[in-house]
Amino acid sequence: MKQRTVTILPSLLAADYGYLADACRLAEAAGADELHLDLMDGHFVPNISFGPDIIKMARHYCKLPLNVHLMFTHPHKYTRRVIEAGANTVLFHVEADQPDTAALLAEIRDAGVRPGLTLNPATPADALFPYLKECGQILCMTVNPGYGGQLMIEEALTKIAAIRQHAAAIGNDTLSIMVDGGVTTATTPLCIAAGADALVAGSSLFNAPNMATAITEMRSAAAAASL
Repeated sequence: MKQRTVTILPSLLAADYGYLADACRLAEAAGADELHLDLMDGHFVPNISFGPDIIKMARHYCKLPLNVHLMFTHPHKYTRRVIEAGANTVLFHVEADQPDTAALLAEIRDAGVRPGLTLNPATPADALFPYLKECGQILCMTVNPGYGGQLMIEEALTKIAAIRQHAAAIGNDTLSIMVDGGVTTATTPLCIAAGADALVAGSSLFNAPNMATAITEMRSAAAAASL
């Protein structure tokens, strides 16, 4: 198995909303690699969460790269605002009502931001294939999006191998594949064995007695699974 550096991203969705600035600082101090922000429109998913102003807040209070997941029906209407707010990676859903997916990915990249696509658990891997060359990262959802604290749908991990294989075939060897949904120290080995190199964890990190310890344990589990 090719050993990859694993990126760990606490998800701000699981933080105490009364102390979001503190949560950003906590993630940075605990040794996180990036901070993950879920933006929801109440249409593509039933819940409503953050908007561009929360990205600005996170950019102000921490220096971590901001990994932004748009759960929007019409992501192209908001991408520019998200980038201007300070996003370093922008991911939108391949299932979204997007008139030109390839063009939006190129627009994000041209703005100096890493572009990527998100895949719901029930969506087959080949839905991504026409766009993989334009992607810097793929987010493989292992829960149905919209709410935190769900158990992992392990079957969704099986798509990662096909995504990696196709990316390699078209010359995108640097593609990052991230998993979000039910990620804990216990499920980390499953993600790494499947081929993921980035892990979004919400409840398991923000509800941990000590986030730094939880991140260290997750890194150790990932390293052991990579051997």
